[in-house]
Amino acid sequence: MGPISNPAWTVVTGSADETRAVGEALGRALLGDEIVLLIGQLGAGKTTLTQGLAVGLGIDGYTKSPSFVLMNEYRGRVPLYHLDLFRIETPEEVWDLGIEEYIGGLGVVAVEWADRVRAAFPEEAVEVEIEVTGEDRRRIAVMATGEPEIEAVARAQADWLDR
Repeated sequence: MGPISNPAWTVVTGSADETRAVGEALGRALLGDEIVLLIGQLGAGKTTLTQGLAVGLGIDGYTKSPSFVLMNEYRGRVPLYHLDLFRIETPEEVWDLGIEEYIGGLGVVAVEWADRVRAAFPEEAVEVEIEVTGEDRRRIAVMATGEPEIEAVARAQADWLDR
């Protein structure tokens, strides 16, 4: 999947802390029942952004990529279900994980490597593409489909600009 051609919000960050802060702004804007699809090469910062997302959702504790267990669940103001699909190859494998019980619920589902199996998820989602542009620099493009998702991205962008 190439860069998002018409993102609703684009940020260039110069450190992992700034990438985490973008995730935190997005997390504060989410109300629950959203899917955040994270796209980017290995080491781009998908987990770092998800750590910020967790903070924005009011979750205490370190968020790590669930690479070997496929999904971690965290409790906060809004629950976070963090999936890492690096080892998944088909949409059917995603459904075999039983994720349908998390989609459409009260929580936020954050999915690393979502581009590998995009067809497994609803059209209405927040897509976050992270592109490495330098050693510590990242271009983060955020696009949303669906009214609540578009509104959440607008709130996150306003939050980011007001910081």
